[in-house]
Amino acid sequence: MQEFIARHKDQIIGTLSGFDRLVFRGTLRSIAYPDGMQSYLRSNGILLKDFGQHVEQVSADIKQASLNHAVTMGRPVQYLSSSATSKEGLARQIASDDGVREGLIAVLTCVEPCRTFDIYRNREEKKLELVARERKCLFLYHYWLDPVFGFMNARIQTWFPFPIQVCLNGREWLARQMDGQGMKYLAAGNCFPWIEQWDRAQQLMDTQLQTEWPQVLDPHRQQARSHSRHGLSEASGSLLLEYLPARMGHRCDLR
Repeated sequence: MQEFIARHKDQIIGTLSGFDRLVFRGTLRSIAYPDGMQSYLRSNGILLKDFGQHVEQVSADIKQASLNHAVTMGRPVQYLSSSATSKEGLARQIASDDGVREGLIAVLTCVEPCRTFDIYRNREEKKLELVARERKCLFLYHYWLDPVFGFMNARIQTWFPFPIQVCLNGREWLARQMDGQGMKYLAAGNCFPWIEQWDRAQQLMDTQLQTEWPQVLDPHRQQARSHSRHGLSEASGSLLLEYLPARMGHRCDLR
């Protein structure tokens, strides 16, 4: 990169260095493996023969809770028949068409491969066994415009163990920072062809690298609630859109 900059320095008006896309992943680690899931089932009095019925009910609860916010806000929930569809492109188009400037844009749903659990019938030992298995399930993609970070999304798997992924973009974040400073700039996709004050923009981007994530996210964590029936973290729409970042990288034990 330095060689490229040196070679083309006469044609370069400014450079930026910092976050591009940030991905945070959260999981309920105490049930993310077969033995942990077994402990969960025992603590809730669930027999392996009833596993299928139980997980289907919990998954249905998760879906409903996660979509409640979108339904309440009158935002679209759209199923995608192909995982190859650009979810970001579609969400941005919906935001543009509906004039969304802040808050929830839409929830996109899609069936994709996942890592979950299943029941194996061990005919030799004549017993049921809980095993981890690759299969497909429904994923929920919440897209929204955050007042601080800009365009973001959260992806939740609707089958045990409900891993969650949250994505944000450092360039979107920088744009919000520059807006707050009243700086002029030109954005094109994920790039800035022109910025009024390149040095000041780099200073703002440097502050992103100094973010104390636990301090930034802790106020939201205090409001996170638990699933009333099974001790699982509630995956309601409000949790996804407001409180979910508190679960990024934090252990979430059964209670």
